[in-house]
Parts: sequence; structure tokens; C-alpha cells
Amino acid sequence: MVPAMGGARARIADRLAGFGTSIFTEITGLALAHGAVNLGQGFPDFDGPGWIKDAATRAMAAGHHQYPRMFGVPELNRAIAAQYSRRGGPTFDPEREVTVTTGCTEAICCAFLGLLNPGDEVVLFQPFFDIYRAATALSGVTPRFVTLRPPAPGSGSGFWFDPEELRSAFSSRTRAIVVNTPHNPTGKVFTREELGLIADLCVRHDAVAVTDEVYEHLFYDPGVEHVFMATLPGMRERTLTLSSIGKTFSVTGWKIGWAAGPADLTGAVRAAHQFVTFSSTTPMQHAAAEALERGHGAIAALRSDLGSRRDELARILGHAGFVPHHAPSGYFIMADLGGLPFADDREACRRLPAEYGVAAIPPSVFYDDPGLGSRMVRFAFCKRRETIEEAGRRLAGLRR
Repeated sequence: MVPAMGGARARIADRLAGFGTSIFTEITGLALAHGAVNLGQGFPDFDGPGWIKDAATRAMAAGHHQYPRMFGVPELNRAIAAQYSRRGGPTFDPEREVTVTTGCTEAICCAFLGLLNPGDEVVLFQPFFDIYRAATALSGVTPRFVTLRPPAPGSGSGFWFDPEELRSAFSSRTRAIVVNTPHNPTGKVFTREELGLIADLCVRHDAVAVTDEVYEHLFYDPGVEHVFMATLPGMRERTLTLSSIGKTFSVTGWKIGWAAGPADLTGAVRAAHQFVTFSSTTPMQHAAAEALERGHGAIAALRSDLGSRRDELARILGHAGFVPHHAPSGYFIMADLGGLPFADDREACRRLPAEYGVAAIPPSVFYDDPGLGSRMVRFAFCKRRETIEEAGRRLAGLRR
């Protein structure tokens, strides 16, 4: 460890020292300092449905304030298993194969800590949700990266990967692959053919697929299909399915997620979970169960609203001089800098709040090789229509 200024010893452990301050903290600070419209961090600036808030209030009034079971209140475990069955997904025993976690973030960390040993290898697609890279550091696992490439301008296609690059990423030390579909931050929805290739490699190398599916309901284009990895041949016994209610019902601060899979895999998650958080907020678990049981109409309405806001933000970005890449799903648009006068994404995201009053995220932080993301900027469209319109008025200054 290198001593801090003034002779004080640095206190951050080596495994985390290289991560520094989160990019979301940095950009939010810039947004606040300059009064910028914040299209950076991916959380809605509007509330979820009133009835889900009422469900949480009723749960509190009913006295649900003490520790629940470590792996989830029974009503929520049953609701999680039932909603997969209704949608043609994998079937789960709610008692043995479903574990409630404090958001999907905790599920990811507990999956790494519970399933993998130091020196094991895990395959990650980049750009990646930043917690994946941190989880490899916490667990002592070696990441192997496969790059999602942006489409050619005007092609109308989405982000893609080279199958040979994926095959080469697997080795005799590969123990897992993380598959985030729909994908943050590109909005890519992995096709059945792409997931089939991943499944074949998992079976061949006896690797586990950890699937992060928090955007599983938020897709906006006709014909887009969310395929459950666990339903593919040979994958029921080697897939750990992770998700949450935060994105689905616009309650990201509730932090109610889960891991579902065969008992040996979810048992590994529980082995870590019991010592990380032990359990998640009791009244919110009861409300989450009600949301999963009766929330179908709310999901459809949110999907329609977000699809129109995505289209509006893409139009605004194009008018300002960016080249937005199409996002079939999720919360974000990745936009190429095109001919705009920014050296790279870092400069763009420092100057945008200060000079144009709009905050966004530099996606180079989501790559092992930052240069791969240096010509793009990530904008969030999970905002009120008024927020997006105000961002449009401000970004019009870029064109001028």
C-alpha cells in the first residue's frame, strides 16, 4: 500500500483501491454543482404505481417490521416462482431454489462469493455493469472479456459480438459466464441463437451461467423476445437467474432482488447472503409479492411510456449532433460522439454539465480497455417527459 498524503496510511484494501470513486457519484456531483438535467444514473425521476406504495404501507401497518427468513418471506418466494411459470420460464421450488436478496447487486456479489474460488475465471461481456468487475476483485476471480461491438452507423442493427472471441474466452479454468440480457448499457437483447452458443460453451466447459435479467420486462420493439437461459437444453441445472422489482416497477430504492436456480447453485448464494445482509427489508418484501402477483398492467404501461421516451431522446440526441445507437430495451441510449467537438467521452461528460446543463455517463469506465468506449456517451431515458424535453432544449446549444 502507498502511504496517503501527510504520512497517513492508505486504508483501502488493495483489491478495491484501483476502483476509486464511482463514476455515478462523480457525475451526480457535477450535475448538482451546475444545476444540470441528470441523464446519468439509471433511476426514474418519477414514482412507481400508487398501489405498490399502498402495499408497502399496509405491510408496515400489519406489523411486518422484524427479521424475515434469511432467504425471503414465503409470499415473495412463491410469487417469484409463480411469475416465471406464468411466462413460460423455468420452474423453481420457492423454498429450495429461490433466495431473496437486497437488490440484484447483492445477488451478483453473493453469486461470485458463493460459487467461485480465487483463481477461477469468469467471462464478462463489455461494456459491463460496473459491479461485475468489482465482484471479480472481491472474490479473487480472473475476468475474461468479450466485447459487444457497436453497429455501423445507419445499419439499424444492434450491438454484436464475435462468436470466435467468445469461444476463445473459455478455458479449462472457466467456471462461470455473466449474461446480462437485456443488457446495460447497450440495450441489447441477446438472441436465442446467441444464447444457444453460450449454452453450448457452458455445457462443454461445465460452467455456470449467471444471468442478470433486471430489465427482462422493459423491451420496446415488436418481435423482441426475452429468452430465459435456464430453458435452453442442458441449462436448467447450470443457470442462476437473477432479477429484481426495481426496474420493473420504478422502485429502484427498494432493493428487492433474487437469485433462482437449482438447489446447489442457490445454496451457494445463500452461503454468502447469510453473512452479507442476512435478509432484506421485510415490509418491502411483502409489497414486492403483491407487485409480482398483480402488476401486469403497470408493466405494460411503463413499457409503452419508456418506449416513447426512448424515441424522443434519440431524436433529441440526433438533432444535437450525436449518433444514437438503437436500444431495443433497458434504460439507456449509447450515442456516438460523431463530429461533436469532444476529444473523448470523459471530456464530453465533464463539459456537458458545465457548458450545456446536461449530465451523462462516460461508458469507457465499463470497459477493461477504456479506449473501446471512448467515442460514446450513455444517456438515460427513464425520466419524466418534462425532464427529457428540458434536456433537449439545453442540448440544442450543441448544434448552435
